[in-house]
Amino acid sequence: MAGSRLPRQLFLQGVAAVFMFAFASLYTQIPGLYGPEGILPARRTLRPQGKGRWQQLWETPTLLWEAPRLGLDTAQGLELLSLLGALLALGALLLRPLRHPLVYLLLWAAYLSACQVGQVFLYFQWDSLLLETGFLAVLVAPLRQPPQGKQAPQGGPAGALPHEALPFWLVRWLLFRLMFASGVVKLTSRCPAWWGLTALTYHYETQCLPTPAAWLAHHLPVWLHKLSVVATFLIEIAVPPLFFAPVRRLRLAAFYSQVLLQVLIIITGNYNFFNLLTLVLTTALLDDQHLAAQPGHGHRKKMPTSWPKALLGSLSLLLELAIYGLLACGTVYCFGLEVDWQQRTIHSRTTFTFHQFSQWLKTVTLPTVWLGVASLTWELLAAIWRWTQVRGWLRKLSAAVQLSVLGTATVSLFVISLVPYSYVEPGTHGRLWTGAHRLFGAVEHLQLANSYGLFRRMTGLGGRPEVVLEGSYDGHHWTEIEFMYKPGNVSRSPPVVVPHQPRLDWQMWFAALGPHTHSPWFTGLVLRLLQGKEPVIRLLQSHVARYPFHKQPPTYIRAQRYKYWFSQPGEQGRWWRRQWVEEFFPPVSLGDPTLETLLRQFGLQDKSPPRARSSNSTLAWALHWVRTQLSPLEAPTLLWGLLVAAGAVRIVQALPAPWSFQSSRPARGEKQRQAPKKDLGAACEQGTPAPDNCSSGSRTPWRKK
Repeated sequence: MAGSRLPRQLFLQGVAAVFMFAFASLYTQIPGLYGPEGILPARRTLRPQGKGRWQQLWETPTLLWEAPRLGLDTAQGLELLSLLGALLALGALLLRPLRHPLVYLLLWAAYLSACQVGQVFLYFQWDSLLLETGFLAVLVAPLRQPPQGKQAPQGGPAGALPHEALPFWLVRWLLFRLMFASGVVKLTSRCPAWWGLTALTYHYETQCLPTPAAWLAHHLPVWLHKLSVVATFLIEIAVPPLFFAPVRRLRLAAFYSQVLLQVLIIITGNYNFFNLLTLVLTTALLDDQHLAAQPGHGHRKKMPTSWPKALLGSLSLLLELAIYGLLACGTVYCFGLEVDWQQRTIHSRTTFTFHQFSQWLKTVTLPTVWLGVASLTWELLAAIWRWTQVRGWLRKLSAAVQLSVLGTATVSLFVISLVPYSYVEPGTHGRLWTGAHRLFGAVEHLQLANSYGLFRRMTGLGGRPEVVLEGSYDGHHWTEIEFMYKPGNVSRSPPVVVPHQPRLDWQMWFAALGPHTHSPWFTGLVLRLLQGKEPVIRLLQSHVARYPFHKQPPTYIRAQRYKYWFSQPGEQGRWWRRQWVEEFFPPVSLGDPTLETLLRQFGLQDKSPPRARSSNSTLAWALHWVRTQLSPLEAPTLLWGLLVAAGAVRIVQALPAPWSFQSSRPARGEKQRQAPKKDLGAACEQGTPAPDNCSSGSRTPWRKK
């Protein structure tokens, strides 16, 4: 197996970029979501219980416990954490020395702190995925960055340590758990759309925040949608075991299949940083050879290989072809693929039953665990073998200590991850070692390992449910309240907001799936709009002047539930069609008994005013000034600006320095002194007799062969 020095660097840069997007996106929404005048004030989540400082920190691990010591309330502390996290992540993205375990530990701790007070707005699977990936980056990041471009005598990277590739294996295991579980849950949920292969005929229209490309994809032929579902099952269920294949071409094929899936999702849906983070995880399938990390590798002359190597190469090729054939035949058999040459279509259908799939899942889940055990054992043995090659007793002792620590951490995290992974099959979950359950329970609140399963059920099969807020001054004439991103106005095109996640818009999508009592925060939103709180209004419209009640808050607020569908081709000026369904939230005003009852029921009443902080706090003043400077920018613009700035800096870093040309240009006298050497070297290359000092990059005399 080739080295993984460059993929690890790509992984660390990618994790830093995703942290930057996550922190910056969250920062823009803190006042409206968690401020004293926000929907769910963060100060309510941190109430001292009279416990010791360290016990309190362990049970609720957040750095925001220390905010009062800085003269800040919880929301201001969250702003400070988000700003520092975004800046630190930007530094790690651009500066190699900052890709240090301590930096990634701070990023992980800061995001974990935010999640502890984020409540329902930070309860997304990609937030958990970012925390788990961020902690793996702590282990993957090297304590000491090796010098760039320097090669070790054995041909490997200079300063390479035996343990370096070991934690990186956990990234591959995480990618396997994410993709395999995401594919399996689609079938274990018994969703008729997934079993009927019709899920994508609804998905593009009913996903939370579609893009303009989703409208085009929605109108593709049905047979192509069904074939795309088959491809999704293939990529998410059948391909992930190839992540551990001994043949590198199989791993590279698995890599490109995952990239294809994620890129298509990015094009057709606004899933914030989730797909970008998944692409970062796929770097664990790459190696230095594939990324041309070895200079001159492609220009080496082909040397005659021994017969054992030739035999091994032939067997690898046969194994590769056999696996491709098995995947193709299995796909055709399981989904009944048939080509209709007359209509130029491919028909597909599910040929297996739920019982058969459940039995298959029981059969393969435990072997996939043993596959992970075998792969990790191989990595451990390879690391031990590399340790035996270390020279010098002091270096060997240091390498042994690091290998022991990181090896123990890798094995422990693998064991912990088996518990959430086994949720896909209850029988396997019950057969796990009890020590794994105890270990997982001890650190579960740190979110070091999580269960995943995206798009478990397809919603909106009869039309996309959407909640539309309305305001009125007299209770008779109602005006719709538009959101910036979620569907509302049927004439407005879907936005492109990646990598930003408008968390209120996302929760509005979930709220539309059930009654408003299933989303208690919605009552808090209604209250803040009736009060005319600007931080909440900015979540709906970043430019307050576009809000229809910016001059005076509405007297009444209500919400209606509609069903939305994409418009048909040929309907000019319309992206959506909609139909009224029912009232979602009754008309209420400030002091209304219905509103007061709901606020009391959900614990959203302000029982005590926020504690006053010193207005002279320099830190609080600085945070307010930064907020004032950035508030005119829309969140996607801010994130894209960070991305462009980071890209410009990387381009400048890649350019050769002006003095490098001057230093590489020899002086005139030096040229004259070098000329005979050049002629001498040419003579050596032609094989003509030459003096004894003619050599090929070494001090040994030239010899004629």
